[in-house]
Amino acid sequence: MIALAILGLLVGLAVTNLDTIFGGAQVKTAELFVRQSIKLPLTSYRIHMGDYPSTAEGLQALITPPTNRADQWRGPYLEPATLPLDPWGDAYIYRYPGTHNKTSYDIVSKGPDRTEGTQDDIGNWTGEK
Repeated sequence: MIALAILGLLVGLAVTNLDTIFGGAQVKTAELFVRQSIKLPLTSYRIHMGDYPSTAEGLQALITPPTNRADQWRGPYLEPATLPLDPWGDAYIYRYPGTHNKTSYDIVSKGPDRTEGTQDDIGNWTGEK
């Protein structure tokens, strides 16, 4: 009987911590994408095209050649050739020039609350989320 009570307590603790563990993994996944995984495709695009995609072109320019410079484009720069969604199912927000990175780009996940401009946003600027 005591063994069942202890087992029940352990299962209860595991279930309540599962959301914290899974949520932490989602945040780490978004951080990895905005700070590391997108760098190489955007850098390759910049080398071939002379600059990062504009805000209007967005990350779609890594998959589809821009109509005005299609002869320079050597993509697709993402494999598979689809735009990834953040761990909460939303599109990453891309801006060039960035509002945080004035000479580079900003890329942001709206985070778990799925609202841009809140404290849980995950961006590629140093020291902030």
